[in-house]
Amino acid sequence: MRVMLATVAEHAHLLGLVPIGWALRTAGHEVRVASQPQLAEAIAASGLTAVPVGRDHDFWRVATTYSALDRLGAEAPLFGRVGGPPEGLSWEYLKEGYRRVVPWWWRMVNDSMIDDLARLCLEWRPDLVIWGPVTFAGALAAKVSGAAHARVVWGADKFALVRERFLRLLPLRPAHEREDLLAGWLGARLARYGHSYSEDLACGQLTLDCVPASLQLGVAGHRVPMRYVPYNGRAVVPRWLRVQPDRPRVALTLGISAAGRHGENVTLPDILDALSDLDLEVVATIPAGQRAMLGPVPDNARIVDFAPLEPLAQTCAAVIHHAGWGTLCTLLAVGVPQLMLPNLFDQPLLSTAIVRQGAGLAVPDGEVTAAGVREHLVRLLRERSFAAGAERLRDEALAMPTPNQVVAQLEQLALSGTRR
Repeated sequence: MRVMLATVAEHAHLLGLVPIGWALRTAGHEVRVASQPQLAEAIAASGLTAVPVGRDHDFWRVATTYSALDRLGAEAPLFGRVGGPPEGLSWEYLKEGYRRVVPWWWRMVNDSMIDDLARLCLEWRPDLVIWGPVTFAGALAAKVSGAAHARVVWGADKFALVRERFLRLLPLRPAHEREDLLAGWLGARLARYGHSYSEDLACGQLTLDCVPASLQLGVAGHRVPMRYVPYNGRAVVPRWLRVQPDRPRVALTLGISAAGRHGENVTLPDILDALSDLDLEVVATIPAGQRAMLGPVPDNARIVDFAPLEPLAQTCAAVIHHAGWGTLCTLLAVGVPQLMLPNLFDQPLLSTAIVRQGAGLAVPDGEVTAAGVREHLVRLLRERSFAAGAERLRDEALAMPTPNQVVAQLEQLALSGTRR
């Protein structure tokens, strides 16, 4: 069968799609990956076939120039009440959340690729479209072309939980108050092709969920568990990483876009200085362009531009990171205790779930200090219970079906496409 993978041009989203793309390819299916042009090289580097569509989105430029992230995070994190008492998710709260997230994020990253992706699917006629988080353009293209479609999630599926609550409250409102910006936006795009909105466009006909059950939010719908397989892109294991360290190793990584996020409270040099007297090897991944801000580097710190996370984590006693889903899920698969500094989107939910399972500690955004990072790290290394908790979660994650094992269910889903 023909399978189209679709993602907005976010590198981290691509990394999560590559394993299922290769599982389908090695099962004999024809696979292409569609995204905006700026991601084409990274797709090709994965060994999958890239198809550039539309034009590059301007989300990060606009977010930086016009403080769009401030609007998204007016109540940080976005939809931050998810995971709390259901009564906190009131109609007004959900309506206001959609007023922020639909125009300021989802439309901005999708609109520039919707029409070209729809045309591509009408021409190529895939049997199945698999789309990454917030890539609603993939769901629309599937509907227009008659293909079945599935969504992949790697983090806390808070937007599906929000949608469930929203749909329960919507019919209880007077007709003139039933504002649904998501359905209105997608419905308007579909009308140009003679189609109308259906609710599967919000969360897929099927969801491939890479989060272990003990960390789930309890979202309903057709969900298929799938093991998260770490993929870091092109990587070379350096010689120093092939040798076990002579003292405990701790990795410090704040992600590609998060490296300066805690700047108001603490800087990377602050954290390195706070850890300088500990009998550790601290491996900090710092992009070359940010090296100048470090100044003198403590004797126990090793600064690298990049190291493949999975091999690095396998040598570590703990990892300090920003709680991004790719980093967090890789560490789950390795079974290493985590010290998380969460901020946006699903990061606080994921980190809270890890803490609840006894596999790590978290410091909320706004409370991060160098001294606090040091204190939490010392506790993480001293108390054996955290390592035991991380090992339990690793075993749970590794017991989930692999991408290769879920291919048969995707083949069955493809048979449900309207063309069939």
